[in-house]
Amino acid sequence: MTSADVARRAGVSRTAVSLVLNGRGEGSISAANQARIHAAAAELGYRPNASAVNLRRRSTSTIGIVTDEITTSPFAGPLLQGAREAAFARGYLTIVADYGLDDAREHQMVAALRGRQVDAFVHAAMSMREVTPDPSMVELPTVLANCFAPGGPAGVIADELEGGYRAARAVFDQGHRRVVMLAGRDQDEREYIPATERRRRGFERAAREVGATQARVIDAGWSIETGARHAAALLDVPAAQRPTAFVCARDRVAVGVVLAAARLGLRVPQDVSVIGYDDETDVAAQMSPPLTTIDLPHRRIGELAMELLLDNVLDGRPLPEQDVLVPCNLVVRDSVGPAPTR
Repeated sequence: MTSADVARRAGVSRTAVSLVLNGRGEGSISAANQARIHAAAAELGYRPNASAVNLRRRSTSTIGIVTDEITTSPFAGPLLQGAREAAFARGYLTIVADYGLDDAREHQMVAALRGRQVDAFVHAAMSMREVTPDPSMVELPTVLANCFAPGGPAGVIADELEGGYRAARAVFDQGHRRVVMLAGRDQDEREYIPATERRRRGFERAAREVGATQARVIDAGWSIETGARHAAALLDVPAAQRPTAFVCARDRVAVGVVLAAARLGLRVPQDVSVIGYDDETDVAAQMSPPLTTIDLPHRRIGELAMELLLDNVLDGRPLPEQDVLVPCNLVVRDSVGPAPTR
């Protein structure tokens, strides 16, 4: 079936059919004729030729998503899902290229996507970090997702500072003052990664607000094992000296704290409260007790990055000039309770 068949069935011109089926009929085609055109197209099973439409628009209706290592990890997959669904909702498809942290390969993949004439790019990272986008990428509209570049383009990133603050306030507001933040930094790392640095600053801000002079930060890596080891050493002391709450850099570190407490005969949250970070699938909600944590909004980051990009590509709206922060919300479960009175 062709647009001429639709025009004959509806009793209108082919120009009217083209305007209406391409979403440009308002103001030039009457409502009655628009209804007839849509009805005729449905009856005949007519669909516009996507290649021809794209050729006229000088568009391929595809977005290139270049990522460091998301496709090879179970972490941050929802970011790609959110970007894909946001693109599809506006008639776009995505092509994902994962370069595995190999800069030379990144350049090759960007060149390959440019050769396929993608309309724009999203550059996505598994963990929030600073990046230097490929120069040929940013010749097209580009938005960063879960990463940032000091010289631009703008990134959509989690508000990690506010997330660290909310995690800390979740225990401080329950009366805890002997609180330890088990921060994510391994022994071989000289500096905190950006996410941990911002979470730490949020924790310290909350501690200052409530006057928690005994609150402290300890580097404890990212694993269950390191969480358990550090917590065991901190909890195996007289009750008056041990922390009453832990703010953990990751849900898996929080799992280690809960395990260490159980081995020492301590109850969560009656004797010690524990809060995680990430709301990791199949971890936080499955713990005993279920873990209070901070949601890391990967899916929303992907959605918003794609929405901002397509607002520019399709509607001509300017891309953001500064990084866009996505809230990290508190997920309340059962691992945080009032501070012990003894």
